Amino acid sequence: MGTDRTTLRLSDERKRLLDQAAGIVADGDDDPPRSDVIDAALTHLVQSARNVEDARQDYDPRTIQDIANTDVLGLYYRTSIESRWR
Repeated sequence: MGTDRTTLRLSDERKRLLDQAAGIVADGDDDPPRSDVIDAALTHLVQSARNVEDARQDYDPRTIQDIANTDVLGLYYRTSIESRWR
């Protein structure tokens, strides 16, 4: 069985986002490896989607949409969560 490998092309925008995310993930002055930053971002995305689904039991759809709507999680009033990334 082969290993999945991905080469990231770092456009200026992607590098800027990775640098910003590294600053969030960093503990103090450390410079975390990109793999840690990507793992943290993926974990955050999955947990955020789960949190939104769980919150639907306690909050009205408009509140959830106002708080949790992002460029990645597109929340549609009373309907669904969709990813806008592909």
